[in-house]
Amino acid sequence: MVDPYPPTSPYDSGFLDTGDGNRVYFEQLGNPEGKPALNVHGGPGSGASRRPTRAWDPDRYRLIRFDQRNCGRSTPHASDPAADMSLNTTRHLIDDMERLREHLGIERWLLNGASWGSTLVLAYAQQHPERVSEMIIPAVTTTRRSEIDWLYRGAGRFHPEAWDRFRDGVPADERDGDLLAAYARLMEHPDRAIREKAATDWLTWEDAVISGEPNGVPGMYSDREVDDRIAFVRICAHFFSNGAWLEEDQLLRNAHKLAGIPAVLVHGRHDMGSPVRTAWELAKAWPDARLHIIEDSGHAGSDAMHQAIRTAIEEFKDR
Repeated sequence: MVDPYPPTSPYDSGFLDTGDGNRVYFEQLGNPEGKPALNVHGGPGSGASRRPTRAWDPDRYRLIRFDQRNCGRSTPHASDPAADMSLNTTRHLIDDMERLREHLGIERWLLNGASWGSTLVLAYAQQHPERVSEMIIPAVTTTRRSEIDWLYRGAGRFHPEAWDRFRDGVPADERDGDLLAAYARLMEHPDRAIREKAATDWLTWEDAVISGEPNGVPGMYSDREVDDRIAFVRICAHFFSNGAWLEEDQLLRNAHKLAGIPAVLVHGRHDMGSPVRTAWELAKAWPDARLHIIEDSGHAGSDAMHQAIRTAIEEFKDR
């Protein structure tokens, strides 16, 4: 399916100094006088897309993209063992988003975030609802520990051989314990070869989870440069082993704080990594949100899923 607009590249880019040694990369695309929209990437740790955008009307939108702490073009990069992960938490990322909004002189903006990005935009919006005009949320997650446990343990029911390999990637005496904490420790190891192997083992599991989905793409997670693989897994293990520093059910319990913010939720029926139940629960708790369940899609998306997202983008541009 062809996106509706010609490729649009950034007209502005820079680094936001967070004041604690981190520098967050950001860029702006489209119309400087257009409707502000913030694209929040997933992972955590995947980095923002570096491709020109074609889904956002360049005459009507002012689109902002940024690389969350320690990934993409932000510094220090998590592939560097000297990068301090204690300065990268959900609270830090929310503060970075708010600091970026102030830096760019934006009063309110539309938030668009998928997968981990959906958790982050929900957490931001619940803390700063007055700063959010609308939300578009594909592949809904709230990063509850129950959701994390499904992705890194429960989904092993469908891929037992791949899950065994994932489990066997940690030391034998830790295989019956907290696997994510064990991986987080491996990703802090001073030996780069150990970090590289742990990152490969983790991403091989992530690839297996989506392999049976409609439109599943081989190597979707592992197909990236080695430093980006290390950074991705180090950040993921850090966040998920700590439950993203969110209370269980926090984002669902506080959905009432989103009252008055129109939203479109788009979720694939066959999403193996993030089962549709979370999207359903959020839609029930948030009357201003409309949920579209896409029957031919999983976490990897589909033409129908992309069309639903584009329809929401078009709907909100004149609001």
